[in-house]
Amino acid sequence: MLGPTWETLAPASMLGLEGPCWVGPGPDGGLAVSEEFGDVQLFGSAHQRLGSLGTLTGHSFGHPAGVCSDSEGSILVADEQKHQVTLFPRVGPPICLQLEGLERPLGMACAPQGQLVVADAGDNCIKVYQYLGAMA
Repeated sequence: MLGPTWETLAPASMLGLEGPCWVGPGPDGGLAVSEEFGDVQLFGSAHQRLGSLGTLTGHSFGHPAGVCSDSEGSILVADEQKHQVTLFPRVGPPICLQLEGLERPLGMACAPQGQLVVADAGDNCIKVYQYLGAMA
């Protein structure tokens, strides 16, 4: 036996992307998809297009790469060209995270206990950051 089998679910509902690169969970059971040409598309739980983070927030990406969402429903996007990670809270403007030692962030995951795990292609390592709370 080779393993479990998988069935394609409604691929036509997410056509029209411009160079999809990375996909991650979005808020409320949806998806976030970074595009090669500079934006991140959001899809709802029924795979309906909700819009792009750039259009919805006015944020300008360099080269968005890894995407994930945290336990509060915020979306985080690694920007390979700008060498940063940006947090898009459910309410309010985007926040550029100050992550020490980040060179070329690509893949990302939000881990339990408030950790952010980033694959950094700039120095070929995985970096783990711990959320310490909001600054006063």
